[in-house]
Amino acid sequence: MSATDPSPRSAACLAVLPAGLAPGENVLARLEVDLDAQDRFARRQLLLTDRRLLAGPVDEPVAGWQAWPLDSALQLQHADHAGVGQLSLHDAHARLGCWRYTLGADPAALKLLGAFERQLRRLAAPGDEDLAEPEAEETDFAAESVAPPSTWVLLRLWRFARPYRWPLALGFVLTLASTGASLVAPYLTIPLMDEVLIPYQNGQAIDRGLVWRLLGGLLASALLAWGLGWWRTWLLAIVSERIGADLRTATFDHLLQLSLDYFGSKRTGDLMSRIGSESDRLCVFLSLHALDFATDVLMIGMTAAILFSINPSLALVTLLPLPFIGWMIHLVRDRLRTGFEKIDRVWGEVTSVLADTIPGIRVVKAFAQEKREAERFRRANRHNLEVNDRLNRTWSLFTPTVSLLTEIGLLVVWAFGIWLVSRNEITVGVLTAFIAYIGRFYGRLDSMSRIVSVTQKAAAGAKRIFDILDHVSNVPEPAQPVTLPEVTGALTLQGVGFRYGSRSVIRQLDLEIRPGEMIGLVGHSGSGKSTLVNLICRFYDVTDGAIKLDGVDLRRLRVADYRRHIGLVLQEPFLFFGTVAENIAYGKPDATREEIVAAARAAHAHEFILRLPHGYDSMVGERGQGLSGGERQRISIARALLIDPRLLILDEATSAVDTETEKEIQTALDNLVKGRTTIAIAHRLSTLRQADRLVVMDRGRIVEVGSHDELLARQGAYWRLHEAQLRQAEQAAERSAA
Repeated sequence: MSATDPSPRSAACLAVLPAGLAPGENVLARLEVDLDAQDRFARRQLLLTDRRLLAGPVDEPVAGWQAWPLDSALQLQHADHAGVGQLSLHDAHARLGCWRYTLGADPAALKLLGAFERQLRRLAAPGDEDLAEPEAEETDFAAESVAPPSTWVLLRLWRFARPYRWPLALGFVLTLASTGASLVAPYLTIPLMDEVLIPYQNGQAIDRGLVWRLLGGLLASALLAWGLGWWRTWLLAIVSERIGADLRTATFDHLLQLSLDYFGSKRTGDLMSRIGSESDRLCVFLSLHALDFATDVLMIGMTAAILFSINPSLALVTLLPLPFIGWMIHLVRDRLRTGFEKIDRVWGEVTSVLADTIPGIRVVKAFAQEKREAERFRRANRHNLEVNDRLNRTWSLFTPTVSLLTEIGLLVVWAFGIWLVSRNEITVGVLTAFIAYIGRFYGRLDSMSRIVSVTQKAAAGAKRIFDILDHVSNVPEPAQPVTLPEVTGALTLQGVGFRYGSRSVIRQLDLEIRPGEMIGLVGHSGSGKSTLVNLICRFYDVTDGAIKLDGVDLRRLRVADYRRHIGLVLQEPFLFFGTVAENIAYGKPDATREEIVAAARAAHAHEFILRLPHGYDSMVGERGQGLSGGERQRISIARALLIDPRLLILDEATSAVDTETEKEIQTALDNLVKGRTTIAIAHRLSTLRQADRLVVMDRGRIVEVGSHDELLARQGAYWRLHEAQLRQAEQAAERSAA
């Protein structure tokens, strides 16, 4: 876009153009930043043209603008730290400008950076067509496109039905046989009317033998249809339950294999809804509605064949409503399909509120937010009600309309049949049999139209489940895994880099950790310590570089094999519902009671466990309810120690305990770290004095490495952290004394 002839697109994307743009100067990219050098809110904008980089106010076209002509010596650098992004402009000698922003503007910043680098290359090689600017992408990051579920997704369930194909085949044969048996009765009404009842009205005697044979045939067909129907229903119900169980198991197994970033973007209630209610819905569909649909199709097909064999012209009249019903089904199918998927998503919102509130009920009550949570649930429930009401308006019109069409069809058959009887083209018995068959025909037709609803519900549920099954983990298993006969615990980090989306968290990090060495990670919040631990545990895979165990890249090891050598104690200890002993033995379920007690003693947990009502068999509430933070932490430490790991990772392991308990745990750790490679994160630097080396991190990089005394002597980053904590401790002591 040029300054002299701005296009409509330029008017939409730019706030105020500087008055000094030259004629024909095209604006390539724009970034609005919202922070100043002191991280206070202040709006400014960056403009990249085909000639210059400009910076100035958002709403002022004249004053306050700066400009730098594009030159090969210029360099635009991008960085982010603790939720703040930064672009800085440099030449060969100094930094020329710096602009800071909250990370919501990071996609636009990266776009401007890419355009800047392309324009510099274009200026350096003006004839190169490969450097042409790509078409701008209009992307709405707030909206996520959701493809409507197709009914064909139900065919993917064959993967789970295949192991039961022979029982399913038997079920189909039973369905065919029971449907055929149920169609015998209307056919027997023809001789019953024409050879028994009508002759009797005309003065002839009743043939009792024929009557008993016909009535016996009616009873036998009814009993046979009942027996075959019961066998078919029981068999297919058993099979569908097993298919549903296999589907739930496969989905949960796959869910456990996904990396942590998947769970970070999903709500617990939504995942619970998918694995629970969606699989139950599919199970009901397979056991009941799919069976009914197959029966309806067979009944309609076989009935139509019988009707045409009796009287083709009357059969054609019977089929008149079919095209109209088919057209209506096609009309409402898409609305139902998208509507039911929306209902599933909204119901996931309702269950998510429950999954958030019930585990956090202590926080809710502590802050007296019962009314707020109740209102949040009411809003979600009201949204669910509104979505259901919109869908029900469509469905409530569709179902009665199908019933009306079938009633009209029955009326037409009666009229046409009476006319045929009056012309002696058919007998009364034939018309009676026709009416009996038509009742079943139209009844099954109406049932099939109702199955449209449950089919679309099942398709929506299947899509949500296959969304999980189709997701590929960002921490894949190696194609040809390497097995380590013995792990010594040597870790090597070479050029490690990692990004959360567009945000760089770890940058070009190199570190050698010797077997049995204790490393302390220190630094400000947001410096990348926990992220580095997550990479070492392979909860995420590095974006750049490699992490090696005993010289082997972690990505070449099976994930489970590698993690068996890791003992992890988290900053927030998590305990499962069960006994104390079961929680300690979680990583080693076959551990003996002696091993469990030994681990508890080493973690200084044995004494308080014995004070519980049932000792090691005392039940621990969900997420450790009923235990103090220090007690939960010591149980989690015992859980890590029981597996005797070669790598011990302590992520703020003593942050949740008091000073006295911390001393007990620290005493135990001093003995336990011997012979193990230990990586410990701690904000209280005093807890890391026994570490062999301290690694100081800042903005995703290692800035210092050394022992406690060495780093204090340098008076660098570690010394500043140490001095800040001393001042905080002194101030806290003064306040407590006052």
